[in-house]
Amino acid sequence: MTNDQQQLSAVIQIITEETGIKTSQVANTISLLQGGATVPFIARYRKEQTGELDEVQIRTIEERLAYFTELEARRQTILASIAEQGKLTPELKARIETTRQKTELEDLYLPYKPKRRTKATIARERGLEPLADLMAAQELTSGSALDAAAPFVDPEKEVPTAEAALEGAGHILAERLADDADCRAMVRRLTWQQGIMATRVVPDKKEQVTKFEMYYDYQEPLKEIPSHRMLAMRRGEKEEVLRLSLQAPQEELLAGLKHRLIKGESIFKPWLEAVAEDAYKRLIATSIEVELRLQAKDLADEAAIAVFAKNLKNLLLAPPAGGKRVLGIDPGLRTGSKLAAVDETGRFLEHVTIYPHTGAGRVEQAKSELLRLVEKYGVEMIAIGNGTAGREMELFTKETLAGAGRHLPVVMVSEAGASIYSASEIAREEFPELDLTVRGAISIARRLQDPLAELVKVDPKSIGVGQYQHDVNQTMLKKSLDEVVESGVNYVGVDLNTASWALLSYVAGVGPALGKAIARFRDENGPFASRKGLMKVSRFGAKAFEQSAGFLRIRGGKHPLDNSAVHPERYPLVEQMARDLGVSLEELSRTPALAEKIDLKNYVSDQVGLPTLRDILEELKKPGRDPRKQFQTADFRDDIREIGDLQEGMILQGVVTNVTAFGAFVDIGVHQDGLVHVSHLANRFIKDPNDAVQVGQVVKVKVLSADPQRKRIALSIKEAEAGGKAQPVQKNEPIRQEAVRVAGAGGLDLSAMEKAGFRVRR
Repeated sequence: MTNDQQQLSAVIQIITEETGIKTSQVANTISLLQGGATVPFIARYRKEQTGELDEVQIRTIEERLAYFTELEARRQTILASIAEQGKLTPELKARIETTRQKTELEDLYLPYKPKRRTKATIARERGLEPLADLMAAQELTSGSALDAAAPFVDPEKEVPTAEAALEGAGHILAERLADDADCRAMVRRLTWQQGIMATRVVPDKKEQVTKFEMYYDYQEPLKEIPSHRMLAMRRGEKEEVLRLSLQAPQEELLAGLKHRLIKGESIFKPWLEAVAEDAYKRLIATSIEVELRLQAKDLADEAAIAVFAKNLKNLLLAPPAGGKRVLGIDPGLRTGSKLAAVDETGRFLEHVTIYPHTGAGRVEQAKSELLRLVEKYGVEMIAIGNGTAGREMELFTKETLAGAGRHLPVVMVSEAGASIYSASEIAREEFPELDLTVRGAISIARRLQDPLAELVKVDPKSIGVGQYQHDVNQTMLKKSLDEVVESGVNYVGVDLNTASWALLSYVAGVGPALGKAIARFRDENGPFASRKGLMKVSRFGAKAFEQSAGFLRIRGGKHPLDNSAVHPERYPLVEQMARDLGVSLEELSRTPALAEKIDLKNYVSDQVGLPTLRDILEELKKPGRDPRKQFQTADFRDDIREIGDLQEGMILQGVVTNVTAFGAFVDIGVHQDGLVHVSHLANRFIKDPNDAVQVGQVVKVKVLSADPQRKRIALSIKEAEAGGKAQPVQKNEPIRQEAVRVAGAGGLDLSAMEKAGFRVRR
C-alpha cells in the first residue's frame, strides 16, 4: 500500500468514526467523488455503491474529505519544516501525525514557527536561555533567585542587573508557556466554556438612536449566543457603534497556567508566578480571543447560512402552476403597469403598458388593453407582482375580468430579485430589445409557471430569504446556496427543450459552459428528439452524458423513457421488463398499472440492486411526474389592502416570505410583511422555525396588533389555528398601537423587528 493509499485509508476511518456511516459506504462514496461523479448523480443513480446515502450524507463525506485533505497537506509541510530545523522528536512526530484538528496542528507547530523579533528572542541573544532552563528546572530550594541570576549579569549585553536577567529569562519562559499546545488548548477550552461576550456603545454614540440599542450595554455567555445576535453584534462593531470584548475566566486560567508551570517550592516560584501572568496577559489572551471570536463568527455563519439554505430550498421547490398561458403584470403607479403575455412554455408573446391609476380618463383604455391580451392569447392565469401598487392592480384586474364575465385565477407573485434579473446579463441575452420593466413582467409570469426555472437566473442573495446574508462568509454562502440550487434542479428534473442555459447549468455534470452550448445547439438545430442527441453538442462527452442524462427530460421524444428519471444506462433493463410482460416499451411507459406486475427480484444482478429497481418501478408508476407539491395560492381579502384596514383579532390568509431564527415574516396583502414571533408559530415548542413553516407556504394568521403610522404588524399562527372568524372592516375604528419589549434572552433581532414595523426598546 502506497503512502497516499495509507493516508486515504486513515481518512476513511476517521470519517466513519465521525459520522457513523459504514466504512464501505464512505470508501465507495469517496471513490465515486474522486472519479468525477456529482453529488446528485451519486445519490440518485449509485445507491448500491453508497448503501442509499442521501445528498446530505454524501456532501458531509465530501466536506470532511476536503478538510482532511487540506489537513494532511499542512501536516506534511509542518513535519518537513520541523525536521529541517533538526527538532523533530519521535514524540512530537507522533502527536503531529495523530491530530485530527487544524487548530491543534498549528498549536504543535507554534514553537517551531518562524517568528518576528520578540522579547524572548532578544533575551536569548543576551545569553539568558541557560538561566531560563535553570528557572524551569526548579531544583534550587535554598538561596535567592537574585544570587542565582548574578552570573548572567553582563552590561555589554544589556543585562545590567540580576533583576534584568531574571526578567529576560522570564520572557523566554513566558514564550515557551504561550507556545505550549496543551496550555493553549486549556485556555481555549475554558474561555469558550465560561467566556462572556460583552458589548458597549461607543461613547460618542451613546445618545444616538440606532438599530443596535439593545447592545449598548449587553453581555451573554459566548457559547450560548445565537447566530443572529452574534452577527448583529459584529455588524454594530463594524459600523463603529459598538465595542466588543471577550471576558475570560481569568482567575481560573491563571491558576491553571501556574499549575502547569510551577512544579513545587523553589527560589524561583514568585518569578514563575509572574511569568504565568505575563504569558497569559501579553501572549495568550489576545490571540485566543481573536481565535474564539472567529470561531463564534464561523458558527454564527453556519447557522445563518443553514437558515438561508432551508428558505431557498423551500422557495425553489414551491409548487408550479405548470404549463398555463400567463399574463404577467409588473405593477406601477406613475410609470404605469407593464403587462407581458407568455405561452405555456414561457415563450414571450406581447407586452403593453397601461395606466389605470393615473386618472379616470385612462382607466377604460387600461381595461381594454388587459382584456385584449387575455382574449388574443387565451390567457389562463394572471400573475401580479406584489410590490408597489400590487394590491391596487389585483383589485383592478379582478374587477375588469368580472365586468367582462371572465373568471381567471389572479395570483400575487413575489417580486424579490426581479429587478436584479431584469438588469442581468441573462435577461439581456433573452430579451435584448425589451425594457427592464417588461423583462420584469415576463419574469413574474414565468415565476408563476415554474418558480425553480425562473429563480435560478437570480443571485440567491438577492431573493431576500436570508438573515444577515451580507455579513456571513461569502464563499461559504455561495457554496451552500449553489448546492441548494443544484439539488433542487436535479430533484425536479429539467425540460431539455425549454430550459434556459442558466437552468441547464445547474444540472449535474453540465455547468455554465455546457449549458450555453446546449442552448446554442438547440437554437441552431431545433428541439432535441432524444437524450442521445446531447452527444452531438460540442464538448459534451461521455462523462457529462452519464452525469446529466437522467435529470434531463424530453416530452414526446423518440424514446418513451426520455421523459422520466430512468437513466439511459438502464433502458435495456426496462426493455427486458417490457418483453417479459409481453408488451411494448411504449405501452409499459404509458400504462402505470403494468408496473405492478413486475417482480423486482427477477432483475437483481451484480450491477443493479433493489434500490435502483425500486426507483425505476416508481418512475413507471408515475411517468413524467413533478415531485413538487400541488399548486396553491393565498386568498387575500379584497377589502383589506392597507395596514389601516387591519384590526386586532382578524383571521387572514397569508404567504410566508422569510423564516429566521426568531420567527417568520408573512405577506397578508397590505404592502408590509407581518412578523410571527417564534413563540406564535405553533402550539408546541419550536427549536427550528423551519419545522413549523416554510417559505412559500400558505398559512392562516391572526392579527395581534397593527400600527399604520409606523407600518408594524404582529401576527400569530398559533392563535389562528385555535379558531376564529374574520371580523368586518371598520376603517374609522382606531387600531391599538403596541411597542415590543425586547429582552436580551428573547432572541429577537432589531433590524428584522424594525423591518416588520416594531419600535424596539430595552
